[in-house]
Amino acid sequence: MSHVFLMTSTTSTAGLTTVSLGMMRVLDRLGIRSSFYKPVAQLHESDHGPERSTQLIEHITDRPVPKPISLSKAKSYLGSGNEELLMEEVIELYRQSATDVDVVIVEGLVADSHAGYATRLNTAIARALDAEVILVAIPEHDLEESINIAANAFGSNNGTALIGVIINKLGKPEMDVQHRLEADLLQADSHEDKNLEGYKREMAEIIAHSPYQHVGSVPWKQSLNALRMVDIAEYLHAEVINEGEIKMRRVQRMEVCARSMANTLSVYQPHTLLILPGDREDIFVAACMAAMNGVRIAGILLTGGLTPSPMISDLCAQAIQTGIPILLVESSSFQTAAELVRMPPEVAVDDFVLIDQAMDHVANHIDAKWLKERCDVDREPHLSPAAFRYQVILKANENKRRIILPEGDEPRTVMAAHKCHKRNIAQCILLGKPERIHQVAASQGITLDETIQIIDPELVRQSYVEPMVMLRQGKGMTSHIAEDQLQDRVVLGTMMLAMGEVDGLVSGALHTTANTVRPAFQLIGVRDDAELASSVFFMCLPGQVVVYADCAINPDPDANQLADIAIQSADTAKHFGLKPKVAMISYSTGESGMGKKVDKVRQATKIVRQRRPDLIVDGPMQYDAAAIMSVGQSKAPDSQVAGNANVFIFPDLDTGNTTYKAVQRSASVASIGPMLQGLCKPVNDLSRGALVEDIVYTIALTA
Repeated sequence: MSHVFLMTSTTSTAGLTTVSLGMMRVLDRLGIRSSFYKPVAQLHESDHGPERSTQLIEHITDRPVPKPISLSKAKSYLGSGNEELLMEEVIELYRQSATDVDVVIVEGLVADSHAGYATRLNTAIARALDAEVILVAIPEHDLEESINIAANAFGSNNGTALIGVIINKLGKPEMDVQHRLEADLLQADSHEDKNLEGYKREMAEIIAHSPYQHVGSVPWKQSLNALRMVDIAEYLHAEVINEGEIKMRRVQRMEVCARSMANTLSVYQPHTLLILPGDREDIFVAACMAAMNGVRIAGILLTGGLTPSPMISDLCAQAIQTGIPILLVESSSFQTAAELVRMPPEVAVDDFVLIDQAMDHVANHIDAKWLKERCDVDREPHLSPAAFRYQVILKANENKRRIILPEGDEPRTVMAAHKCHKRNIAQCILLGKPERIHQVAASQGITLDETIQIIDPELVRQSYVEPMVMLRQGKGMTSHIAEDQLQDRVVLGTMMLAMGEVDGLVSGALHTTANTVRPAFQLIGVRDDAELASSVFFMCLPGQVVVYADCAINPDPDANQLADIAIQSADTAKHFGLKPKVAMISYSTGESGMGKKVDKVRQATKIVRQRRPDLIVDGPMQYDAAAIMSVGQSKAPDSQVAGNANVFIFPDLDTGNTTYKAVQRSASVASIGPMLQGLCKPVNDLSRGALVEDIVYTIALTA
């Protein structure tokens, strides 16, 4: 998967669904494998079944599309502060759409007066899917300002990218309802505007002043907005007097026939809906005569609850048999006409003929050459925070690991174990007194499932004394010392891990990093292929997840150790879905700086390149040169890492710990970790200020 295009709109009347489906048609013409995805359903007032975009694309492409998340469920997630969980569900459904395709067209939410959440959700979806955003707008007096306002949510600072604008409904006539009623005429001009090319040039010039591509200008075409008579009957709840060709005949114009027959001769034209009182038998007969002469009238709408007399109906029987749909309503002609003006313009969800024509019309006016060139670009994807979390949970679901939690009666830990069970993340084992743990659970309004194992330390501690003596006998360990140290539940949990009774350990909600890490060093040890143990944080920046190391373990590593930390961190990043680009951070970029510390970083970079020529690594490099494209191009124009780094290796603990906390707190960035690397078995530390969700994701990382 290389490209995801999120389609959003500046207004609810922009025709977002039609343009989104039209993009699918362009890609199909170009031979580009594509799929469609609607993350959150927005049902129209007239919808009684499935979400319309999904249903239409399933019919047209004959390809199953994931069922969107209901709007009520999405709003519930937002209202409870669980946007992260919502985005994980969005990604799960997206993955179903993205199989075996090159491009996914994602239809965002339509913003209207009742949907202040739409922009927030669209931005979050764009970030989660690492999508390129295309805006659908309609011509208006302050078009450029309107586009810029809508585009503010998709600035690069938010981790999203607005790449293009499509102008829809170009040349659509103004619809002055009051004037039409006064003139007894409800009609939208259906002729092709002679100034269309001039309009297109004008739109292109407006957008040319903005940093967005003019992807296309789609002209208004009245015939594509011609509703069927069956749609009008359903909207008005009308009685069908004669069905005729009610599903085939379309309304391009409407006439309220309140004048004498002689003064209405001009209205009997093809695709016209005639609205008249049921007792105006002269007009009814004239309409039937027109039908007998081959005029394909859209239909007759009788008002006032009145119908022509049986003799008139018999007289017109042959004309009626030509297929004229005839409807009856109780309201007056003008009331009915006014109601029809307010009829939503959306195409019926089962009107596949019209939507197919509309897709072709949109596709004919999209810049297919630009779209193909954009799709051909080998875009380097960013792993978004939501995608990272989803991927971690998915891996944990597959592995089914047993994770020991020594702080088993700590409230956040108990709740995290409960959530991990519900989400099938891991089999959590709580160390502590069972009655105390169940009491903590009850105080939080939860009941722990019986599959969540609780181990009372008092009942098992003695069985680990002898194994611990054997593990540490070379360090002077005795039974008395072992028994004393095993009073610490972190040590006890680490012994369980060392003996293979569990698969990983998570601690730190109450204990310091040293309390968590020291037993792991002593009882588990460092892998043979690692020079030392180190730590990484997964920093969930707005647009992507990056790795910081080492921010928790090694105070002042030498060049060899720093190189080892870089290699470990790159492998960790790769394991969790990142394509590592490693920046060795210092106060100087390239060869410009001198000094003991920058020389250490320079030497560590050389060691990494020698030991792992497969890695993309550069240094020494200042943080801004590593992270910001414009700065990187200026300071290190030939570097593959500058401006693109996603693994940041800090020269010492002072720099790493300070930087991660500054970014985390000042920029309100979520950080997951520290995750320890280099150990023979997984042990992970928590911040003592960790939230429940932080613990959940750390358990998932460990699993």
